[in-house]
Amino acid sequence: MRPAHILLAVLVAAVWGVNFTVIEVGLDHFPPLLFSALRFLVAALPAVFLVGRPKVAWKWIVGVGLALGVAKFGLLFVGMDAGMPGGLSSLVLQIQAVFTALFAFTLLGERLSRVRLAGMAVALAGIGVAAVDEGSSGPLLGFALVVAAAACWGVSNILTRKAAPPDALNFMIWVSTVPVLPLLALSLLLEGPSRDLDALRSLDWQGAGTVLFVAWVATVFGFGAWGWLLRRHPASTVAPFSLLVPVFGMSSAALFLGESMTPLRWWAAALLVGGVALASVTPRRPAATPPPALRHKGIPAGASSGNPDAGR
Repeated sequence: MRPAHILLAVLVAAVWGVNFTVIEVGLDHFPPLLFSALRFLVAALPAVFLVGRPKVAWKWIVGVGLALGVAKFGLLFVGMDAGMPGGLSSLVLQIQAVFTALFAFTLLGERLSRVRLAGMAVALAGIGVAAVDEGSSGPLLGFALVVAAAACWGVSNILTRKAAPPDALNFMIWVSTVPVLPLLALSLLLEGPSRDLDALRSLDWQGAGTVLFVAWVATVFGFGAWGWLLRRHPASTVAPFSLLVPVFGMSSAALFLGESMTPLRWWAAALLVGGVALASVTPRRPAATPPPALRHKGIPAGASSGNPDAGR
């Protein structure tokens, strides 16, 4: 990767990490489901009128919108509102890599190598350490909701993989149109109209700023830049930069919100990040061996496949 592309990948990871601190500030101004609905409303409008028609089938846009927008972010915001710290949330959400691998194995028939299985076991051990730490200092309900959010993120990853959108920014903006009405309906039902109206009436610059950051910076810029990098570099080159998200998440929460880092939390971070890194390793496919009749003639592997690019 070029240095400018590396800096962009680090910047996206930093934005996504700091986003957890911004969410925690925003939850002081809005009920969690209303906050999530506003995030997607502002991300979708007016951008949806500028990016052109969707480039994938509507079933994938609706499926990812429900799994990612309603389930994943709804559970994350409610979990953080229930007391789950922002920095720890940025760490625990990384377990989505384990859920994604499990769902890919179950639903797509992808093979789980020994290295991936070992990484998943290490990451799950990190979740266990984090649960012990949170159980001794905070409500386990918020922790469980964030783990559930990570599972929903894994579902959305599988749906996104099946959709294979050619334009990540176009896809994310259209996906953002889906969660708005379901989240508003859930907010009115569970949080109440009076609480929602009070939040909107008392809106100040700080509350508005949190909505703009999570919508335009973390969602539109973040996913757009990440998709741009994925179109220019292999996923195996870009994906490891996402492991920087909890680094920025925990450090920004400690710096701006005074969130403490206990020894158990450091151990959880080391196990989770290390385990996710191992679980994300894609085993290399062995090179095809040419048939004996071709091998003695010096014809390279793959040259007999009929593919003009084979052996190039």
